[in-house]
Amino acid sequence: MRIAAKYSHMNGEEYLLVHKPELWQEVCDAISSVDAEACKNKVSREKTMLGKMLYAPDEMNRAFDLYLREKGWAERRNTFWVAHDELLLRQIYRESGEVQKKAIREAGYEPIMSYNETDFVKERVAVEVQFGKYAFVAHDLFVKHLSFYVSGIIDVGIEILPMKSLESEMSSGVPYYERDLLNVVRQGRGVPAVPLVLIGVAP
Repeated sequence: MRIAAKYSHMNGEEYLLVHKPELWQEVCDAISSVDAEACKNKVSREKTMLGKMLYAPDEMNRAFDLYLREKGWAERRNTFWVAHDELLLRQIYRESGEVQKKAIREAGYEPIMSYNETDFVKERVAVEVQFGKYAFVAHDLFVKHLSFYVSGIIDVGIEILPMKSLESEMSSGVPYYERDLLNVVRQGRGVPAVPLVLIGVAP
């Protein structure tokens, strides 16, 4: 698999090249290590492409998972507590979970536990490999990476997506780089307020 396109949001790639070049190289090596053709083993059951051999998202995800975990990348969860009081949430968001929970109770509310989870984090860099449903990419970009950044867990997020040329040979509902590039670009240069690198991959 190869990098066909990339977009650096808020100098995400530049940050990696200067401060974390070895991690950037590991991500690039992870991409090139995936044998896309070996993952083209899913027989379509959809009416529009019945019987066609497609790229299997699970196989590609597994290949990334094996490579990155071997290099020390690991899942990370960011747990926090919420209530329906906007002002209270603004005051406690950067506090520890225990402080959040206590403050919510003291304000007379019942704390509700929530969390965000990222598949791969290493040395303050997060990577999401997205061959699943397209709705999850927006959540990654505008919620998950931002949450980890604001919480001081990461300095930059990386989102790996199939190019449209690859997506067209996968099951329907899979995201693709070109659409999600537009989702970021049309928000303006400062939204989401987290350094990111969007990577479009192709066989």
